[in-house]
Amino acid sequence: MNIEIQDASVEARIQRQMQAIGAASAEEALLRLLDTQEEQDRWLLENKILVNAKIKRSIDQLDRGEGIPEDQLDSYLAKLKAPPE
Repeated sequence: MNIEIQDASVEARIQRQMQAIGAASAEEALLRLLDTQEEQDRWLLENKILVNAKIKRSIDQLDRGEGIPEDQLDSYLAKLKAPPE
C-alpha cells in the first residue's frame, strides 16, 4: 500500500512527529501513532462505565450549583497545580 499525502500541513506534522520520536521513516512514525491510538481506544472501552459515571456525577454536581464560579476558576486551578507545602 502506498499512501500519498496531498496536504503540506499534514506532511509537516508527520515530519515533526518523526523528529520528536526519532523515527527513521514515516511508516515508523505512523505505526507508533497507531499503536498509541489503539491503546487509548482500548483504555476508553475498558473504562467507559467508570468515565461515564464520573461525567454524570460532575453534571449532577453542577446541576446542584456545586460548581466553581467562573471568576474563581483560575485561582482554584492554580491552587491545584501548586506544589505541596
